[in-house]
Amino acid sequence: MLTRVKSAVAHFMGGVMAGTSGTEHLHGADLPLKCPYARPDFLALSPDEMECSADHTARPILTLKETRRLAWATGYAEVINAGKSALNEDQACCEVLTVKRRPGGSSTPSRALTAKRRSSLPNGEGLGRRDGSQETAGLVFHYWALFDGHAGSGAALVASKLLHRHIVAQLQEVVELVRNPASLPPTVLGEEGEQKGTPAAHRALTRAASLRGATGTPGSPAPRFFAEKRVPHESLVVGALENAFKEMDAQIEQEKAMFNISGGCTALAAMFLLGKLYVANAGDSRAIIIRNSEIIPMSTEFTPESERQRLQFMGFMQPHLLGGEFTHLEFPRRVQRKEIGKKMLYRDFTMTGWAYKTINDEDLRFPLIYGEGKKARVMATIGVTRGLGDHDLKVHDSNISIKPFLSCCPEVKVYNLSHYEHGANDVLVMATDGLWDVLSNEEVMESVTSFLANCDPDDLHRYTMAAQDLVMRARGVLRDCGWRITNDRLGSGDDISVYIIPLMYGNRQA
Repeated sequence: MLTRVKSAVAHFMGGVMAGTSGTEHLHGADLPLKCPYARPDFLALSPDEMECSADHTARPILTLKETRRLAWATGYAEVINAGKSALNEDQACCEVLTVKRRPGGSSTPSRALTAKRRSSLPNGEGLGRRDGSQETAGLVFHYWALFDGHAGSGAALVASKLLHRHIVAQLQEVVELVRNPASLPPTVLGEEGEQKGTPAAHRALTRAASLRGATGTPGSPAPRFFAEKRVPHESLVVGALENAFKEMDAQIEQEKAMFNISGGCTALAAMFLLGKLYVANAGDSRAIIIRNSEIIPMSTEFTPESERQRLQFMGFMQPHLLGGEFTHLEFPRRVQRKEIGKKMLYRDFTMTGWAYKTINDEDLRFPLIYGEGKKARVMATIGVTRGLGDHDLKVHDSNISIKPFLSCCPEVKVYNLSHYEHGANDVLVMATDGLWDVLSNEEVMESVTSFLANCDPDDLHRYTMAAQDLVMRARGVLRDCGWRITNDRLGSGDDISVYIIPLMYGNRQA
C-alpha cells in the first residue's frame, strides 16, 4: 500500500490531479467527446487566439472584448496554468435565462391543482389565483458559473454547457410558487389528509393541544391534527439549485458510457432571481461580496480538512469503502509498526480536539485523510471533496473507488440585494482557486476597490479591466526562477478565472 501511495502522490501537483494516472478514466478515451475543447463562448476567440491562449510560457490574459456579451457589464478575465495540464481546465458560463410554465400548464390553476400545490408548499404560501389576462411571461434570472476541472477538461466543459439547463428544469417545478407573492389562507391537515381552513385562534389552540396530547373536551379522543411547516420562497430556489447539481452529476455518470467525459470539476454558480443573489458552491472556488470596503463571504471551500468529520463518519459507517487499506482515524503522523501497544494522539468523526488511544494493527493502515492545507488528500488522491464527475476515480493501482466520499451537493448562500443600495464599486468577485491560493480576501478587496476608484464610472469596461488586473496580480511575472508576485513570493501556476459582477445592476433589476 505504501508503495502505491508514493506512486500516486508523485502524479499530483497543486490541489488535485494534473492528469490521469493509473487506469482511471482511460476506458473512455476511445469514445467520442461529449463537448470539444473550447474557451467560454462569450470570449468569441478566433482559432489563432485559441491557440495563443494555450501558451504555458507566455500565459496571456484573456479578457472580454464586448461588455454587451455579459449581463450587468460583468467583467471577466482568465489565464492558463504554467504547465500543470495541457489545456486550461477552467470553464465559465454566463446566461440570462427564462423559466416558463411546463408545456400543457394552465394559466389559471384549477381547484384540484391548487390543492395539490398547497400540499407541496405548506400553508399555500406564494400561490395566487390568476386569470388568463394576467402576466404569463416566464420568470427571468441571471446566471454566472465557474468550473475548475481536474484529471481532464471534460466534466468542466459538460457542466458549463448543461448545468443551467438543469437549474431551469428544477425551477419549472416551483415557478408558480416562487413568482407569486400572494398567499392563500393558512391550513392544517385533517385526519383524512384533506385541506381544512380554520380561524387563526382555533388553529393555534388545535396545534398546541395536539403537541401537548390534550383533548378537545374532557373524555374525548385527542384530535389528530398536524401543523404544517412554513417554507420560505427562497428555500424553493435553494432546493432547485441543490437538485440541479445532483442531476448534472447523474447525467455525467450516465453519459460516460457513450462519451469521453474526462475527470471531474468543482462548480461555483451565482444566480440573481427576484431581487436575491443565490451563490451555490461545490468545491474550492470562492465568491465574496465587496460592499463599501467590507468583505462578505458568499461561499465555503470544501476540502479534506474542512470536511474531515463527514468523510470519517462515512468511513466509520461503511468500512467496506476503505478497502481494508485505509483507516478513518486521524493521527498527527503515520503510525509505525514498532508503536503498536503504545499510546498516540488521534481523533475520529466525533471529535474536534485530540485524545490518546492505544495503537493496534488496524491503525497501521493509511489515513483516509492525509496531509495539511492544500496538500491534504482523500485516500492520497484528490484534494477537493465536492464537485461534479469523478465517477471512475480510484485509488492508484487499486479498485478502491473514491467517488462515494465525494459529494455533488452545493452549499447555497443567499444575499438580498434589495436590502442595500449598492454603489458602482460594490461587486461580487467569483474566482477559481488559482486566484485564492496566492491572494487573500483582503488583498483581492484592496486590488479591486483601488482599481475601480481610479476608473471612469461611465466606462463599462472597468469591471473587465479590474478582473484583468486581479488575474495579473495573482499570476505574477515570469522571472528566471518562475512566475512570481514579488522576488520572494510565488505567483499562481494554476488556471485562473475571475468574474467581477457589479451589484448596482441588481438594484435596478430588483
